[in-house]
Amino acid sequence: MADPKLLVICGSLRTGSLNRKLLEQAVNAFGPADVTYADIRFPLYDGDLEDAEGIPAAVQTLHAQMQDADAIVIATPEYNANISGVLKNALDWASRVKPMPMADTPVAIMSATGGRTGGVMTQNSLRQCLTPFQPVVLQGPAVAVASASGAFEEDGSLKDERYIKAVQKLMDKLRAMI
Repeated sequence: MADPKLLVICGSLRTGSLNRKLLEQAVNAFGPADVTYADIRFPLYDGDLEDAEGIPAAVQTLHAQMQDADAIVIATPEYNANISGVLKNALDWASRVKPMPMADTPVAIMSATGGRTGGVMTQNSLRQCLTPFQPVVLQGPAVAVASASGAFEEDGSLKDERYIKAVQKLMDKLRAMI
């Protein structure tokens, strides 16, 4: 049997993003897979732009990746108690392409933030934003890395064994859902 297709979406565009590091931990914990890293650098959603130019090619690519994925992992920072604007924009654009992507696809969410809650509020917001897509969002175990600026080793791996175990359990559960 071929390796499952895992789509990885980071809600931060920064190369050194802590959420990107968290996703690397998740990919490693997931095990053998055909991994695709989404690129969500899109123009801001604008109905006039869509009418004038159609759906951007990069959005069509993301939509196809979502449709093709056996499972999806999304990590997002928490900005002002919510998901990042870039992630919301990507979801808004992707929703404009039919059929709606991610229906019945297992999705794991996680977050790494500088605050002490690790992004619990952003995860709740992300769950709401995913509702129209009708994925199967795993409800746990929660992976919300608090005080994330000090949570990673220099090689990018997590320091805290509790977080490492939570990521492993979440990825094991995601793999089992396929």
